[in-house]
Amino acid sequence: MWIYWILMFGLVIVDQVIKTTIVSHLTLGATQTVVPGLLSLTNLHNNGAAWSILEGKMWFFYLISIVALGVMVYLLWRLRQRRLYEFGIIFMIAGTLGNFIDRVRIGYVVDMFQLDFINFPIFNFADTCLTVGVILVLIAVLRDDSFDK
Repeated sequence: MWIYWILMFGLVIVDQVIKTTIVSHLTLGATQTVVPGLLSLTNLHNNGAAWSILEGKMWFFYLISIVALGVMVYLLWRLRQRRLYEFGIIFMIAGTLGNFIDRVRIGYVVDMFQLDFINFPIFNFADTCLTVGVILVLIAVLRDDSFDK
């Protein structure tokens, strides 16, 4: 199981390095095109959730993050030896931790990835980890034959 913890901490470190790099190289609100018409980097500070939902309600995000981390660690232990669940939960823990660290350390989440081909909220690597984790768990649930019995 130690490989999962290494993966999780590695993902959190990647998230924090990307955020630090964006903040130090791109002024707040500035945009840098990476792939024209596809992807840009924008330094955005978000003190809410996606689409700035519940903006400024940090106490709520602290509480939700702590509860979610507790539940995910429990599920990781409960679903041990079920690889797809384990990987999904590790990605979700990493994403939750990455954004939680921002909220505790600086009072907001640093977002940077902007999809130029669609009207979609600017997001960060931690959000991507959360999304990948949810997709992996969903696939695991759909493939889980214990629900057929």
